[in-house]
Amino acid sequence: MSYELHVNGRTFEEEPRAGQCLRTYLRERGWFGVKKGCDAGDCGACTVHVDGEPVHSCLYPAARAEGRTVTTVEGLAAPDGELHPVQRKFLDAQGYQCGFCTAGFLMTTAALEAERGTEHDDGKLDDLPRAFKGNLCRCTGYRAIEDAVRGVRHTERPCAGQAVGRSVGAPAGPQIVTGTARYTFDIEVPGLLHMKLLRSPHPHARVLAIDTAAALRVPGVVAVLTHEDAPDTLYSSARHEHPTEDPDDTRVLDDVVRYVGQRVAAVVADSEHAADEGCRRIEVTYEVLPHVTDPEEAMRPGAPVVHAGKGPEARIARVADNVAGEAHGETGSVEDGFAEADIVHEETFRTQRVQHASLETHGCVAYFEPKEDGTGERLTVRSSTQTPFLTRRALCALYGLPEDEVRVVAGRVGGGFGGKQEMLTEDVVTLAALRLRRPVKLEYTRAEQFYGATTRHPFTIGVKAGVRGDGTLTALQMRVVSNTGAYGNHGPAVMFHSVGESFAVYRAPHKKVDAYSVYTNVVPAGAFRGYGLGQVTFAVESVMDELARRLGMDPLVLREKNIIGPGEAMVGPIGEEEDLHIASYGLDQCLSVVRKAIAEDRSAEDAPEGWLTGQGTGMAMIATGPPGGHYADARVSLLPDGTYDIAVGTAEFGNGTTTVHKQLTAGALNTTEDRIAIRQSDTDVVRHDTGAFGSAGTVVAGKAVLLAATSLEQRLRTLAARHTGVARHLCVLGAESVDCAGRLVTLKELYEAGHALGAVDELAADGHWGGSPRSVAFNAQWFRIAVDPGTGEIRILRSVHAADAGKVMNPMQCRGQVEGGVAQALGATLFETVRIDDRGEVTTAAFRRYRLPQYADVPRTEVHFTETSDSIGPLGAKSMSESPFNPVAPALANALRDATGIRFTELPVTRDRVWLALDRRAEGIGR
Repeated sequence: MSYELHVNGRTFEEEPRAGQCLRTYLRERGWFGVKKGCDAGDCGACTVHVDGEPVHSCLYPAARAEGRTVTTVEGLAAPDGELHPVQRKFLDAQGYQCGFCTAGFLMTTAALEAERGTEHDDGKLDDLPRAFKGNLCRCTGYRAIEDAVRGVRHTERPCAGQAVGRSVGAPAGPQIVTGTARYTFDIEVPGLLHMKLLRSPHPHARVLAIDTAAALRVPGVVAVLTHEDAPDTLYSSARHEHPTEDPDDTRVLDDVVRYVGQRVAAVVADSEHAADEGCRRIEVTYEVLPHVTDPEEAMRPGAPVVHAGKGPEARIARVADNVAGEAHGETGSVEDGFAEADIVHEETFRTQRVQHASLETHGCVAYFEPKEDGTGERLTVRSSTQTPFLTRRALCALYGLPEDEVRVVAGRVGGGFGGKQEMLTEDVVTLAALRLRRPVKLEYTRAEQFYGATTRHPFTIGVKAGVRGDGTLTALQMRVVSNTGAYGNHGPAVMFHSVGESFAVYRAPHKKVDAYSVYTNVVPAGAFRGYGLGQVTFAVESVMDELARRLGMDPLVLREKNIIGPGEAMVGPIGEEEDLHIASYGLDQCLSVVRKAIAEDRSAEDAPEGWLTGQGTGMAMIATGPPGGHYADARVSLLPDGTYDIAVGTAEFGNGTTTVHKQLTAGALNTTEDRIAIRQSDTDVVRHDTGAFGSAGTVVAGKAVLLAATSLEQRLRTLAARHTGVARHLCVLGAESVDCAGRLVTLKELYEAGHALGAVDELAADGHWGGSPRSVAFNAQWFRIAVDPGTGEIRILRSVHAADAGKVMNPMQCRGQVEGGVAQALGATLFETVRIDDRGEVTTAAFRRYRLPQYADVPRTEVHFTETSDSIGPLGAKSMSESPFNPVAPALANALRDATGIRFTELPVTRDRVWLALDRRAEGIGR
């Protein structure tokens, strides 16, 4: 059989393997713009054109493409490099964040554009919900994508000395729209081996024996690794600057499995097919143990002990009671506070598991490279991670390696949302690479993301609040139970954070909290956008709304009467964080935005006849960085050609830090962003960086970059003065030269002068920031909704978000972070849930069963930034990656309460739950 396929003007004659899909065929030939997001036709990231028609290449058989012409995103541009009009529009609108989904949207849009005015034009471009029903984006909230399709430009051109505060496009934009941005697996590694994992079918069991003989006989299988091959060392998969924040309760491969989906063995082979077959051939003998899935039941006497036998070295609060961590505290006396109250309201709220659903799944490649000094090889791990430096530290500790023997690097990361603040693949891949001395790759499937990665923590929150008749809070009490799953990665830390700012934002003389992070035999939870605050804020803000209703008071007035003000101490029942300050205050402005929106709103007129309408507000406060120190090193250098280079450790995954770092540097050096290169997320680049989490990309790493750039500006002016003999204060740094009292010294000449004068050290400068002191950011969300009483459908008529981001570094990007946070939170509020059965097994291990927000689900949110400038953040900036998520659920729930008269206390508020509650009320059941 002869085979011929034309791809982007090139002809390929290698026949595909039996059953091979077009996606893998194209990627194996270097067309890395074709992405793997689901391998089920759900996300559209793999979209290509076959004879001009858009298809999901993960479902399209490569054999079927024989004789056809295939265009990938790399082939959209003209042969001379001129961008396709659709690529240009996405670049001008910045219709992307992490960019992993962008090729799919580009290819879909380009195909529909080509149909314009032809007999095949069915009007899809005028109906984008229909056009994009096969494309998913987890980052943007879709508004930027719509603007790109409509040709709306948002990016501004670089301007020397005016970088900060401008909507400068992301530096990687041209690579994203042309499919040349390199994500984790977009590289060719000679001799690559593939790993697949055998996972437990039991929620709790002891491994008695593993027979690998049949697996090793599979052609292509190189090795099978079990707990007998793994170190006994206990560690946590969570990545924190201080590892003691998390229990050490995990092994690379364990002889006790604690949830359905835990890895039991790793098969390494020369193909994924052989590795999969090897997994199927392994025979495991288990002793099945009792299991528990409910955290309340897990804390009761006699419950199965998830981590039986672990001692104090694991740092588990109470092993026998399945308590990973706990917090208890009281300020004043809540008993007295409730006695002083005229109204006391008590309610219990529940939140569900949510998947991060970043389109790039977890995975890494480990391989060996020669050392620069020629003394041998060192291990390089290329990973989809938010924490390269902390991952290197953990790998070195686990395998007894010196840090200079290991390099960890992240390419562009296809979404994170906290899920990649974990070490879920690097540990086992490194085990195989060290054993075999060959390159090894492990890439999670979409199903594995659901049952083998982590989720948001499910919470049960009991809230009791007392208030006087004039609206003054007298007492606030909470009991919080967080289900951390089978392992405690992030469990105690999320629990502590959840009852921090959520408590401290309101003044009350009497506060009390009892909080527990509890082990169960289910998929582990982990870090997720908001880090516990979203769950507790849902409860607190719902109770505040209910108190206002019982008082007959405007909910905004009640909040304004009780929120902390500028300069006030933030006091919670588990203590005051000494390095946390209100370094700028915009909460009053946030609530004013909401008040104005309510006063001017006419959106209820758009509700269908017979639908119920209502409006609601939620607000939140969040620290602009994690406690205990978050460190970043940066270096800014002048290069031989007169341009600059930034070296910084933090990773880029659509959070926009790369753009902001270049803007901060351009402003300090009075140049333009296009004259600055950046090297990042590589342990070779700088000494240390804690990582891209806790909204630290701007306020920590950005601060280090600014300090380095400011120092370099001083050094270059000093060097110019020395070179010319002109007084230093008369030397002014410009975009491409230094004006020394009228004499222009080009930056290239200045670089050469530095070498000639023996002042090479003056051509670079370092910056360091330790993440303390910290400030706080504020957000408020408001919705007007309509509810169909016949079906329970919720339609958002208007969405308004007010954000106190301090000095906004890049309005376009910051707006995108807010919109993306609102969209992700709406998914978690309205329909997303990782379902488990009574054995703890995940039953929603695919996008089509899980239900991510699609284009048609997400409203356009009006984003308003307050006028504040923070005294701690770089140039007055505050963080804004996590915080927009937190007030969304309570705002929607409060609007739903206003529309229906029913208080919904469990998320998600799916249409069937809404309909059932309305139906029960109509029948006189419930309240």
